[in-house]
Amino acid sequence: MNGGTMMILDGKALSAQRVAQLAAEVEDFVADGAAPPHLAAVLIGDDGASKTYVEHKVRKCAAAGFRSTLIERGADTTQEELLEIVEGLNADPMLDGFIVQLPLPAHLDAASVIEAIDPRKDVDGFHPENMGRLALGLDGFVPATPSGIVQMLAHYGIETCGKHAVVIGRSDIVGTPMALLLSRNNAMGNCTVTLCHSRTVNLADEVRRADIVVAAVGRPGTVTADMLKPGATVIDVGITPVEDATAKRGYRLKGDVDFEGAKAVAGAMTPVPGGVGPMTIIGLLENTLKAAKRRT
Repeated sequence: MNGGTMMILDGKALSAQRVAQLAAEVEDFVADGAAPPHLAAVLIGDDGASKTYVEHKVRKCAAAGFRSTLIERGADTTQEELLEIVEGLNADPMLDGFIVQLPLPAHLDAASVIEAIDPRKDVDGFHPENMGRLALGLDGFVPATPSGIVQMLAHYGIETCGKHAVVIGRSDIVGTPMALLLSRNNAMGNCTVTLCHSRTVNLADEVRRADIVVAAVGRPGTVTADMLKPGATVIDVGITPVEDATAKRGYRLKGDVDFEGAKAVAGAMTPVPGGVGPMTIIGLLENTLKAAKRRT
């Protein structure tokens, strides 16, 4: 047991606080004569989760005083057409940053699309140049989800120095950059990090040693209560729609962690939804404001 009341790491509340702070920053930025930060999103196809996520981004942009542009194309968009869109956005002097919402339809090559993005406008932080700068500890755009998670850990006073962190999932979007950030020699790093994945033997044993668990595999219920060290901080990045006839939309969003079981053991945990997702958008907006400040 966790020996007390588990702390909810409320990303929704923290996000609202950060949006207000960003709005004040943008107000000062514009008062000095600059144009508002401008973010564009490219949405290909009709993936429901992607549409919802982009809608959230557009609303947060408006709340923070940003300009936003949404470019929607059908699932039959060709690689050449998508690369033409990217080229146009790269060349647009009125645009500070843009994202190509993932996942893309199966016939499109996401890696070549990401490589085609101007690193100076790559506010998702996925371009090889920005990933390389992150690995070397140089200034650049940090992927939005890991950035948001680090902010949550700092805000809620989660100690990282000397702690053992286990990151489950090695994607370029979350797992790998998260491991890099937690191991960095700074106030919110200095963890000893174990990066686990689909080939990890005895995953449960690895997780039981963790003071901080970051679950980012996209498989509901991967982490169960018996896998956790009592008092561990649990960051659940998973957000998978699971059919549920009793739900208004016909499905519920489930995380990678069995929340109901884990809350009896964990010391602190993010909910799903309302945990990591809102802070991911904050990371994206911060990168866009950073890009805007570079143009002045």
